[in-house]
Amino acid sequence: MHEKKINLDQTAFELIANYPELKELLFELGFKDIIKPLMLASVGKIMTLRKGALMRGVSLATIVDKLEENDFIVTEE
Repeated sequence: MHEKKINLDQTAFELIANYPELKELLFELGFKDIIKPLMLASVGKIMTLRKGALMRGVSLATIVDKLEENDFIVTEE
C-alpha cells in the first residue's frame, strides 16, 4: 500500500494533483473554493494548508485529525 504523505506547507494544487480525493476532504473542512477549477489552478498554486487554515479559521489540529482519519500521514518535512 502506498503511503499518503502530506506536508502542511505543500500547496493545495500540488496536494490535490497527488491525491485527488483530498479535494472533497478539504471542502468538508471549510475550504469551499477548492472545488472551483480556476481557484485551484491559480490561488491553489500558492496557498498551503497551513496558510489556508489561518485564513479560514480552521485549526491545524482539526485538519490533521481529518487527514489522519482518512489514512493520510501528516509530516513536517
